[in-house]
Amino acid sequence: MARKQRARKHGQRRPLTNKASLEKLREWLLPDDTIFSRITFHGNIKWTPTGLVWLALCWAWSDARHLTDAFNAAVGMCEKMLPCVPVTTYQGFMGALVGWTPKLLPVLRDTLQQRMKQLGSKFWHLDEWVAIAFDGSRSTAPRTKSNEAALCANNYGKGHTARYRKKKSKGMRRKRNQKNPAQAPEPQAWITLLWHMGLRLPWSWRLGPSNSSERAHVMEMLKTETFPPNTLFCGDAGFIGHPLWSCVLERQRHFLVRVGANVNLLHEYAKCTLQKKDKELFVLCWPKDIMRAGQPPLRLRLLRVRVGKARVWMLTSVLDRQKLTAKAAVRFYKLRWGIEMEFRGLKQTLDRGKLRSRNDRRLLAELDWSILAMAVAELLALKEQQAQRSSKSAAHEEPPDPKKRSLAGTMRALRGCLGNLNEVPDPGKDLSSQLRAARTDDYERKKPKAARYRPANSDKKPLGDPKLRKLDKAQKQKLGKIEANLAA
Repeated sequence: MARKQRARKHGQRRPLTNKASLEKLREWLLPDDTIFSRITFHGNIKWTPTGLVWLALCWAWSDARHLTDAFNAAVGMCEKMLPCVPVTTYQGFMGALVGWTPKLLPVLRDTLQQRMKQLGSKFWHLDEWVAIAFDGSRSTAPRTKSNEAALCANNYGKGHTARYRKKKSKGMRRKRNQKNPAQAPEPQAWITLLWHMGLRLPWSWRLGPSNSSERAHVMEMLKTETFPPNTLFCGDAGFIGHPLWSCVLERQRHFLVRVGANVNLLHEYAKCTLQKKDKELFVLCWPKDIMRAGQPPLRLRLLRVRVGKARVWMLTSVLDRQKLTAKAAVRFYKLRWGIEMEFRGLKQTLDRGKLRSRNDRRLLAELDWSILAMAVAELLALKEQQAQRSSKSAAHEEPPDPKKRSLAGTMRALRGCLGNLNEVPDPGKDLSSQLRAARTDDYERKKPKAARYRPANSDKKPLGDPKLRKLDKAQKQKLGKIEANLAA
């Protein structure tokens, strides 16, 4: 009563309960089950899709050490928020996730992308581009027979680099080590993530065993999902090759990737050198098998730019210098680094560096819902921070930069709210206020945060310069015939 009188005295509205605040966000995110209308559910299930989704999100948000403890905590939360708990046993819950995640996840990703566009403001486009980065990472899994059979590479230790490392360390080994050979590698789950660079939010992802191909994952997403017009995909030096680049261009999208000695390109100029600074060249990607098949090459633009202290080569499909300048290419490549921070948030803040499921199918479901829970949490924080600007007093201000959003502060606010749903917080301590305050610090550091004890990686070689070769006479004639046929 005293709290209510103090709020009236200062002209403040009495804060809602934590439950009411969370329900407002839940209704904005998933208002009803209509988004799942295209999914056919059999008559034996007793849960609603929205109820199962919310139970899974609460389960993934929990900071409990064990999965069963996290499930019990999520059930207690859902008993206070939902009319009825979708699933009351852990085995039934995991069975539902394993069976229905492949159908529910595409719908939820589409919904998240629609909400992202609604909140995008000026960060949806960067220089008229919808910039999406792609990269891959791994999370460790428990060493069980199921996980080892599904996630470990069958040819581990037989590759070229493995033989190189063995040869390099042969002189340091001792005969006694042969009696205790090294164990098989830990099973790991591979994550290939597409990440919106302006809003700094996960866009889509694919999972697989430890020897998955991130390029194949990206190509699968390109073929099966839709992307906004003027999408520019940005990647590091691992995302190279004619199959990937041609797949991007077939979808009428563009790419910007870093390249080096790992690519072979052709040029049509009489004189071409890579020694000049800030060089820009128009090159061709025309592998021999594509050339023999009579298919045209990919016409690309090669840029040499300075990123920090290093000079790197960037390859792009945007041929118009006005649409993508060298300065913009450097900016996009620097922004792409934020995807590494997203992986760090998943592994450290959400503690998914080592997963906990002992069955491979459950483990992939755990990882899928962990990434989705992280994306939803960041999206809710973005919504509240945008809503703060929409007030009359702050309408003239610039929209808050998503770069300053704190995942740790967001998770702290959500977990505190879920743990005290019936509590009426003090003014300024409600969920909306805490999500708006989930921002990183503003002070300027005088020293770098890099670890001073990190040893240099002697096996990491410089990327080098791309390999350029001039078209010979026969290739020029073949190219002319192909282009003449296409023009006709």
